[in-house]
Amino acid sequence: MISRVKQNIETYSTNQAFVINETGVTYAQFGQLISNIRNVLRSIPYHKNEIIGVVTNNDIETYASIYALWFNGLCFVPINPLFPANRNQATIEQTSIRYVLSSKDANDGIILNNDIQILSTKNLPDSPINLSLPELSDEDLMYILFTSGSTGVPKGVPINRGNVNGLVSGFFSIGYSLNENDKFLQMFDFTFDISVLCYVLPLCIGASVHTIPLDNIKFFAIYQILQRHQITVAMMVPSVIAFLRPYFNKIRLPDVKLSLFSGEALYDEIVAEWTNCVPNAIIQNYYGPTEATVDCILFTWDKSSRGTKTYNGIVAIGKPFGDTKTLILDSNNCVVNGSEKGELCISGNQVTKGYYKLPEKNESSFVTINGLRYYRTGDLVYRDDDDDLLFCGRIDHQVQIHGYRVELGELEHASKQIAGNIQVTAIAYERALGNTEIHLFLESCSISIPEVAIYLQKVLPSYMQPIKIINLETFPLTSSGKINRNELLNMIEKQ
Repeated sequence: MISRVKQNIETYSTNQAFVINETGVTYAQFGQLISNIRNVLRSIPYHKNEIIGVVTNNDIETYASIYALWFNGLCFVPINPLFPANRNQATIEQTSIRYVLSSKDANDGIILNNDIQILSTKNLPDSPINLSLPELSDEDLMYILFTSGSTGVPKGVPINRGNVNGLVSGFFSIGYSLNENDKFLQMFDFTFDISVLCYVLPLCIGASVHTIPLDNIKFFAIYQILQRHQITVAMMVPSVIAFLRPYFNKIRLPDVKLSLFSGEALYDEIVAEWTNCVPNAIIQNYYGPTEATVDCILFTWDKSSRGTKTYNGIVAIGKPFGDTKTLILDSNNCVVNGSEKGELCISGNQVTKGYYKLPEKNESSFVTINGLRYYRTGDLVYRDDDDDLLFCGRIDHQVQIHGYRVELGELEHASKQIAGNIQVTAIAYERALGNTEIHLFLESCSISIPEVAIYLQKVLPSYMQPIKIINLETFPLTSSGKINRNELLNMIEKQ
């Protein structure tokens, strides 16, 4: 992958590589920025397997920092400036980060550890162009992303060069007609794995990346960029079009030729209406966990599949692409036959070697069957008569909020840190089709609701915040003595 980017920097030097805040950056300028940051890296005594943090601002220096590390054979971890500082600190401690690249002059409370050396990437003097590549191995790590963990501690997912190369080769094997004139939307936060697809694939063909501000996803800003920049390839979370749905009669995006969705359930009813907004586009539903390097399964939607390729209104996720293989296991770890439901398991070059420094978690999350190592996704699926996979929900309490994986257990764990040893339950509720919100219930909490909310804002990212916190004297129970989640859902519906 990196060698393709190097070649395109040289071949398409005058093409735009990025457009950020309405400012274009050519491939030649991007190559210069990469070289400048590589020159800074020469000043620090890093080792071959060094993991380096990058403060992920919406600017060209951030993208250049990531590529500079990759050109040096190093691994990066995104440090989100909008996340609570202690959450960033937990990431830094788990990965033993010593150096952080940042395009901002001040720390601004993003990083708590004063021992971390912050290297500025802003306004660097030009150095000689250096796009040389060291000897690279498929086993070399490229990035580590942290996903929500039910114990309150995020899980690190390390992705190596072999995984990313598998993603790139798999995507282009689908047979898209793409070239250096295409324009890709990049709407994702860097801690969200789909962002990798959006800023790697375009540079592999000399195309351009068009970003939006990262301080909360602004759905209208996405629409404006799609229209103003004449975007041709738009990967989005389905909640974007769920939000824009009231305005579909005014939206026309004839330049979009690939309208791709990932990260959340895609509803057949909404996508059928969306087709009028993108009349010339192929519409596809992508699927893939972070552990399988972004996406590895897809389904192409068209009007002929309307209502026939769905489960509870959710569009099928389809078939694997590239070298990805799938199987479905029942609760006894036996491979199911026919259209039986079970847990989706994924194998192939895109699947990570395992969680970062979590051997016990690896034991439970990966399984070897017939000599192949599979990742257990936790997603419940079945195959239809056409061998397409249909998503039926989760086998645990994980949910998707604007595409982010959220373990409700992590929110519950954080709540107990402030509320004390009381009963807490987080409920995911779909207020409108395609838009999921979290409600947090507390039982006889002695701490005020505002105090709980303020604490959660300090320790959890914005997408994990409950939309409402409800303090009940006692929880409703089922006849077996368990918390009656259906009754809690009824309370939400009546609000």
